Amino acid sequence: MSMSTRRTEAEIRNFQASPQLGGNLQRVLVDLIELHLQGKQAHWNVVGTNFRDLHLQLDELVDFAREASDTIAERMRALDVVPDGRSDTVVAGTSLPQFPAYEHGTAEVVDLITARTYAAVDTLRAVHDAVDAEDPSTADILHQLIDGLEKLAWLIKSENRKV
Repeated sequence: MSMSTRRTEAEIRNFQASPQLGGNLQRVLVDLIELHLQGKQAHWNVVGTNFRDLHLQLDELVDFAREASDTIAERMRALDVVPDGRSDTVVAGTSLPQFPAYEHGTAEVVDLITARTYAAVDTLRAVHDAVDAEDPSTADILHQLIDGLEKLAWLIKSENRKV
């Protein structure tokens, strides 16, 4: 490489997220954290027919949501955005409906968790185009999360399907 084409250290800059991109990723982050927490709440308090299978499926959803929130938070840090996963921030920012307290039967939990999983997917879809316009690499992560959550929602909601 000739000296005329070599870049100096001052010319080399990492990509930094705009405030809009950071805000969109923060929206995704709080919904994934909330989905993780609500999935655990359901996991601990589900009762009834087919309890064990649903209990295990909820663990799969919880693990996915937890890992996904970590992926989003780490992507935010890579783009010089500070993620905020504090409980008060999650409560104030989530789009997921509040999960009801106490025990719930398996059929009800299937419906409750499926709705919350799709709410998280709705957030991912809502921010996708703006994220893609600024950072296609991050949009690729959102694609993977949408695919994974929709698959888990399908598997869980199939528990209540009648043929």
